[in-house]
Amino acid sequence: MQQSPQAANAWRVLFLLFLANLFNFFDRTIPAIIIEPVRHEWSLSDFQLGLIGTAFTLVYAVAGVPLGRMADTGARRKIMGWGLAVWSGLTAVNGLAWNFWSFLLVRMGVGIGEASYAPAANSLIGDLFPAHKRARAMGIFMLGLPLGLVLAFFTIGAMVKAFDSWRAPFFIAAVPGLILAIFMFFIKEPARGAAEVVKVSSATPVDKPLRRVLAIRTFWWLTVAGLTYNFATYATNSFMVPMLQRYFLMPLEQAAISTGIITGLTGLVGLTLGGWVADKVHQKSERGRLLLAAFSMAIAAVCTGYALMAGRIEIGLFVGVFSLGWLFAYNFYTCVYTAIQDVVEPRLRATAMALYFAGLYLLGGGLGPVVVGLLSDHYSQVAMLAAGAGEMNETFKAVGLHNAMYLVPAALTLTMLALFQAARCFVRDAANMRQGLAAAMA
Repeated sequence: MQQSPQAANAWRVLFLLFLANLFNFFDRTIPAIIIEPVRHEWSLSDFQLGLIGTAFTLVYAVAGVPLGRMADTGARRKIMGWGLAVWSGLTAVNGLAWNFWSFLLVRMGVGIGEASYAPAANSLIGDLFPAHKRARAMGIFMLGLPLGLVLAFFTIGAMVKAFDSWRAPFFIAAVPGLILAIFMFFIKEPARGAAEVVKVSSATPVDKPLRRVLAIRTFWWLTVAGLTYNFATYATNSFMVPMLQRYFLMPLEQAAISTGIITGLTGLVGLTLGGWVADKVHQKSERGRLLLAAFSMAIAAVCTGYALMAGRIEIGLFVGVFSLGWLFAYNFYTCVYTAIQDVVEPRLRATAMALYFAGLYLLGGGLGPVVVGLLSDHYSQVAMLAAGAGEMNETFKAVGLHNAMYLVPAALTLTMLALFQAARCFVRDAANMRQGLAAAMA
């Protein structure tokens, strides 16, 4: 079988994309870590805390579609460079917020800046690397997620403690992003479709691009899977630190580090090893990646569900079991993102990723924090009434948030089911994509 080519500068560009992705997730994680000091300073409910994450996510999703279309027709390096500069600058402005609404509005601005990045970067990776190497490349790119989380969860608490202010991390985080933005403008982009065996001119117009993408059945099921998966991950990233503080009575710095182990360190193994395994199973079976992802979601749901159902167990056991589940959950990225590349032609990949992210973030990541926040407030009231108390306290808030987190394993179970459905359609849709490329060349 003929091998498709790899760009000469592929690994150098990938490293730069990885660094930008790292700071993307570092910057967006800060509010989840300083959430309790903010709650106390402005007397916020868990619903309001969830709304901070939801507002960011909704703006991210809406802005991503036109920005993704721009990435399919314009210079991807410029879109990523300006986006990185905008979100880094506004991250610094976040440290100047004087109340809940000012904080919320600035976070929405950060969401617009970050929305420019993922569709353009994913499209670029698809042109830098051939199909048989994309899972590994995507795994390295997505290492920015866990490393960004690790860096944030392991350092933000120390920054807050050192400066005695939750505002300091926002100012510090802006600096490396602004520097990195300059390098983005010097990327040498490959031609669109350069890494495909069958070539098609990027100048050839695509008729009804949105309809073409939405006609792919695998894409629909992967979007459903991404929706439920993002619900689980955004709920966890938003509320794990405060849950550990309230339910397990941990100080902020220790709660942040424990969350970094759960959501960050696990990804270092999950994405590197998972990308390698995903490429191996893909060589044996076209639908192997998606079946691996579904199997991984089953393990993730069982482990996270057990950790929550066990109640106030020893903190090391809770972190260990939940971390094992999150380790397998990371297989979602290397398996699903590459599957989208396999069923969507090169000229539409940034558009497809923008639509995909819109679904994920509007109905998944957008709902995760606010629904868990609403349920937390509800269960807190239930716990207060059950105790016969007339006033809310931190004990009831701890029980309420812990009970609301049961939505995480439930969402992971739904992700597993959607991935099985996607695997059933994948072979046909991948073949249709290849036939479409061949027809475009005829």
